[in-house]
Amino acid sequence: MRAESPVIVRGFANIYCNSVGFRMEKKKIVMVLGGSRSGKSEFAEGLVGPGNRVTYIATLATGDAEMSRRVETHRTRRPKDWHTVEEPDRLAQRISEIDADPGIIIVDCLTGWLSNLLLDDNSCDDKNSVLNQEEILMSKVEELGQVLIKVRSTVIIVSSEVGMGIVPAYSLGRLFRDINGKANRYLVGIADEAYLVVAGLPLNLKLLSAGLEINKCEL
Repeated sequence: MRAESPVIVRGFANIYCNSVGFRMEKKKIVMVLGGSRSGKSEFAEGLVGPGNRVTYIATLATGDAEMSRRVETHRTRRPKDWHTVEEPDRLAQRISEIDADPGIIIVDCLTGWLSNLLLDDNSCDDKNSVLNQEEILMSKVEELGQVLIKVRSTVIIVSSEVGMGIVPAYSLGRLFRDINGKANRYLVGIADEAYLVVAGLPLNLKLLSAGLEINKCEL
């Protein structure tokens, strides 16, 4: 069986978003979550219609040949008229700078940014330092959230869902899992729209949540 191509996934994103009334006329915060190779990046890219000015913020730091190939795959998939910038750590500041000329900003991905910050200052040797590191990183996430609220640009953030597997064996892995989960939850809370992409298919989390609330009220 042939795997779905990025073009097919992006095309599906356009059809899906048109069917649910997704529009870019006004500023929005959009979160797109998913597991590895779920199609989340392709779906996020497909949310952008033609004629929009797009800045693509790539957060992943290339550390070896395999990671460089992954980055190149993402790069060659993007439309030629999209502007790409690499920003491994100063994400909130870079979004503010780009917003001087508002458009659409895609951040791919939040998980890479959090990983960069965590590895940049790894002092998690005991319980106290772990708690301190979590507070520091969550303060940066909250700073990012405040910038997203203030800017005039629509910002689409891609992030991994890393909390559905086994419990990591090491404290650094557990800290990373917990921070990523808390960051996703915080940013989805302030987002206008949020999607979970599973095996290439998107679920609109805000619509599903609203439906569950309605059903609870009817009980």
